[in-house]
Amino acid sequence: MKLQQVLSYVRRAVDDYGMIDEKDKIAVGISGGKDSLTLLYALHGLRRFYPLPFEIHAVTVDLGFENLNLCRIKELCAALEVEYTVIKTDIAQVIFEERREENPCSLCAKMRKGALNQAIREIGCNKIAYAHHKDDVVETMLMSLIFEGRFHTFSPVTYLDRMQLTVIRPLMYMNEADVIGFVHKYDVPVVKSPCPADGHTKREYVKNLLRSLNQENPGVKERMFTAIINSNLKGWEKK
Repeated sequence: MKLQQVLSYVRRAVDDYGMIDEKDKIAVGISGGKDSLTLLYALHGLRRFYPLPFEIHAVTVDLGFENLNLCRIKELCAALEVEYTVIKTDIAQVIFEERREENPCSLCAKMRKGALNQAIREIGCNKIAYAHHKDDVVETMLMSLIFEGRFHTFSPVTYLDRMQLTVIRPLMYMNEADVIGFVHKYDVPVVKSPCPADGHTKREYVKNLLRSLNQENPGVKERMFTAIINSNLKGWEKK
């Protein structure tokens, strides 16, 4: 997938849900994975022609794993002339050594978001962009149905009252396959997650389930996404 196509998806999402306002300073959460780096490229490209001027600042929460190498991401941010901040934490030590959590993902997510939100407020950002794509939207809905018994997923724009921050998800119209195609075409410097729980989560189970459903019933993922858009879920009203 070409960058122009990525920008088209992102521009549509931004316009449909009013994600960007004039003079926004947007933190881009960078995990090092394919999704977050695609988002960085997309927002960097969007800045060049979007009618409302905005700034971006890349931010990574370092969980404390010794084998995390961010050198290529630092080089990428320097090449794009995007400020980059790495937040050092001991989250990995707390979860895997001190608490020895059997199901570490929930606590890790809370601690990671807490560290990230605090840091970006200090940087002076008023919004944060997460790299959730269409597959993430549908997978979260399925997880909610299967494990919680309710029809729910995250919304395109979410305001965090306590932190006075707005979360936006500009990749929401992109398929994961589109992201993979973009990463391969442009040789994006993806960093593999050093987390020992990576690939062994409930989300991974639901990801595989959705893949099977879509193979057996072509188009089912798109129909699920359409159902979410057409539902009365809070936060899904288009501008």
